[in-house]
Amino acid sequence: MNLTKALGSVGGLTLASRVLGLVRDSLFARFVGAGFASDAFLIAFRLPNMFRALFAEGAFAAAFIPMFNRKVGDKNGRGLTDGIAFAEDALSVLLPVLIGMTVLLEIAAWPVTWLLTFGFNGASAERFDYVVHLSRITLPYLLLISLVSLLGGILNSLHKFWINAAAPILLNATLIAALLLFHDHQPLLTARNQAIAVTVSGALQLGWLIWACRKSGVSLRLKRPQLNPDVKKLMSLIWPAAAGAGAVQINLVVSTALAAALLPAGSVSYIYFADRLNQLPLGLIGIGLGTVLLPTISRQLGRGEEAEAMATQNRGMELALFLTLPATVALIVCGVPIVGALFQHGKFALDDSVLTAQALAAFSIGLPSYILVKVLTPGYYARSDTKTPVRYATMSMVVNLVLNLAFIKPLGHMGPPLATAIASTVNVAMLYRTLVRRGHFTPDARLVRRTWRLVVAALIMGGVMYFLNDLFQPFVTGTSVERWGAMLVLVATGGVVYAIATLLTGAFRLGDISTLLRRSR
Repeated sequence: MNLTKALGSVGGLTLASRVLGLVRDSLFARFVGAGFASDAFLIAFRLPNMFRALFAEGAFAAAFIPMFNRKVGDKNGRGLTDGIAFAEDALSVLLPVLIGMTVLLEIAAWPVTWLLTFGFNGASAERFDYVVHLSRITLPYLLLISLVSLLGGILNSLHKFWINAAAPILLNATLIAALLLFHDHQPLLTARNQAIAVTVSGALQLGWLIWACRKSGVSLRLKRPQLNPDVKKLMSLIWPAAAGAGAVQINLVVSTALAAALLPAGSVSYIYFADRLNQLPLGLIGIGLGTVLLPTISRQLGRGEEAEAMATQNRGMELALFLTLPATVALIVCGVPIVGALFQHGKFALDDSVLTAQALAAFSIGLPSYILVKVLTPGYYARSDTKTPVRYATMSMVVNLVLNLAFIKPLGHMGPPLATAIASTVNVAMLYRTLVRRGHFTPDARLVRRTWRLVVAALIMGGVMYFLNDLFQPFVTGTSVERWGAMLVLVATGGVVYAIATLLTGAFRLGDISTLLRRSR
């Protein structure tokens, strides 16, 4: 399977979803601003959103897809039939567990919210009850999106990547519709309507995946729960994979809780908006690569093609660096005009833009490591090793907590993002070292040759964009047309400079274009 073509399919839809996400956040900043109401909604959305990242983009896929692929690829003549039977067994056990978990969290919403915020910086009882109320509204999304991950895993295993990649578009479209149709002059009411829209979007995504599965000839029946050997193995793999794949998300929860407890109102919002921008390349590149690499490598290993699996991972890392390094430098250098163009209007002021850009720069230091986690972990999951990633994730979470406590007072709202970036880098270093030591990954000559050239090209682009920032600044707070126009020109200029720099440094050659076109044909 052509890696670039597959990533283009997933990445294109993910890009559409992330662009809609930026539109959603821009409207949210306009109607709600950066204050208590926005902080309350973002905290209420943090727990179910974390489960989305853990299950839909991490743990469930890591455990389910290799097992499902082995069933489908078994040469006993049953193929997809065995795979569907396994999926039905998994659903029969997971559904009651998810329902029970959702009910328990609804009952325990008050203490859970307190743990996520450490009391929300001494908020009054009335304000804290409002945060708990929003949490209870958003919690059903946890159940719905976990079921979406099961159906999405089946479709990914059948190489129908685009269907699952399109599901998050429904989340952003629903939230945008709620902001446009049900915003209120009181930010608290608008935030409540956003919480309702989150759960509605979960139901829409589940309906979309059920319809797509049936169109693909997959229809799952509800069965009596049975803990057969396959399900036991799946469950034993999911929980370690959740911590391994979700280290970044868990670190963000810790950062949000400390920011809510120790920093002034608005700090959670600055960190959130910065993370949303940081998530744009992560969603486009990292999640897309992880989605494509895991089934590809697991099938290659299942056929005994060790060399091909290693080559796939080398090209995945090369592609990740090629796309990630310029994004990292751009978000650090051009943070203020980017944030201003997207969010600085309505209730979101200039000071909010500057503070958000500072948090964005701290987050972006770790952007390569956030994405390389998605490239390296398939090397473990495809071999049914979920314990090693969880061990390293646990170590990185300890690093994150220690650095959060060390940075949050002297650095304020920049402390938690910087701690998260460093912790993720530590995690990647351990994952990479172990794969190399086991002989499961060896950087080939092409990857080594191009990596340092890509770094130089990204730095050249950053230097040019630093001196061009002042040209764009007057336009990023104008009319909507001026703001989005300036944003597009800024991105296009950076892209052109980076493309020229890669050709000058030899990181990319014109012959590579013809090779890609030939492979896609």
